Amino acid sequence: MSKEFDFFGNEQISKLFDLVLELGMDLHVASTRIRALEMMLVRSGKLNNGELDGFIPTADEKQVLDKNRDEFMARLMRIITEVGPAEHPLREQWDQALVKRSRS
Repeated sequence: MSKEFDFFGNEQISKLFDLVLELGMDLHVASTRIRALEMMLVRSGKLNNGELDGFIPTADEKQVLDKNRDEFMARLMRIITEVGPAEHPLREQWDQALVKRSRS
């Protein structure tokens, strides 16, 4: 990690901070989009207010949701486990991520 991005003088704390920032950004974007989508569906009459709270996925839908969760967690774990400078993607890890994605 370069000194420019090491705000706390401790690499582990800086990585944890990176993880918290990543989670915060993802949470904000996801919750905003979910709320907007639900509002649009209620407004158009396609969904009743609060109906989304009772959603139970089918087996196929659960598979998709579980896969999305696993990919999200892998991305977060990569922040903690990556080595080298954090200011740019690491070539080896980037290549591995591309290969894995192409197999999906």
